[in-house]
Amino acid sequence: ISVVDPESPSEQALREAQARLEDVCHLLHCIESIRRRSGLDPEPSRRVEFGDCRAAVAPMPRIGVTIEPMLSKPQFETMVHRAKAFIAAGDIFQANLAQAFRASWSGSPWTLYGALRGVNPSPFACFIQCAEFAIVSCSPERLVRVRGEEIETRPIAGTRPRGATPQEDLLNSVELLLSDKERAEHIMLVDLERNDLGRVCRHGSVQVEELMTIEDYSHVMHIVSNVRGRVRQGVDLVDVIRAVFPGGTVTGCPKVRCMEIIRELEPIARGFYTGSCGYLGFDGSMDLNILIRTLILRNGEAFFHVGAGIVADSQPDREYHETLAKAAALMSALRTASVGMANGITIT
Repeated sequence: ISVVDPESPSEQALREAQARLEDVCHLLHCIESIRRRSGLDPEPSRRVEFGDCRAAVAPMPRIGVTIEPMLSKPQFETMVHRAKAFIAAGDIFQANLAQAFRASWSGSPWTLYGALRGVNPSPFACFIQCAEFAIVSCSPERLVRVRGEEIETRPIAGTRPRGATPQEDLLNSVELLLSDKERAEHIMLVDLERNDLGRVCRHGSVQVEELMTIEDYSHVMHIVSNVRGRVRQGVDLVDVIRAVFPGGTVTGCPKVRCMEIIRELEPIARGFYTGSCGYLGFDGSMDLNILIRTLILRNGEAFFHVGAGIVADSQPDREYHETLAKAAALMSALRTASVGMANGITIT
């Protein structure tokens, strides 16, 4: 579907719509060509379990790129245990902990972005190329949007893998929504975001418009809510950023103490990860994402982080596998783009 501008002349609108559809078809054709011409026999799908959920992990080509974790599983689980000790001591209620991966990458950042968009379409994707680095992101999460006096944030907290069938998808989504842990964590973070918006909004205007809906992505599903308010007179965009950044879903609750603990526990600096990309308009509008599901390309390598929310009853093994589920789309994009370049295919 290509949406046209109703104010445009009909012939011009038709041409623009057709051009957009052709661009999408070209991208899809390139992605399919990479897979079809890879010259690899597909592996059988392998099944994994994540708590009570089941999923089929799609086969991934194994040439051209090696992806390495920068933390071992025991190291990550030790971080989880230490975070739980902070929770038990009353320092915090919840913390988001991340692990990092790296891979060799000397190819085109734009080709990798095209592969990531093809593998994992997401509403807040972005691409930035600078002289010394590039940011390739398919973020599913909005930090904040301001339009006129309306402000909104869309927190994500709660994850399960996609199922191999529609029936498994349904079972996984039901299990996710019925999980006491996931519900408590999500509601706590929604309350945190309500409080953040309350610092810059008119009294009584902050409302939760959507509460705990499920959004599906290529490899995982998430619980998502939407919180809105009306900006108080005299508040500017910098005030809004100060109130909401960084997002509570990628730090924890309370934010400041969680960031101190993250700095203490995580051995690899996050860098751009969990920062924001977007725009600030001269008309007073703003839209910022949260940089998750994001690759940083620098000095012939690709780096990415994936995290999980830790609460009092978190199981370290389960949290570790949640990070792997979130990493799957990024790994698949790296391998898909690498196979494409090995066969002379680029995405433009």
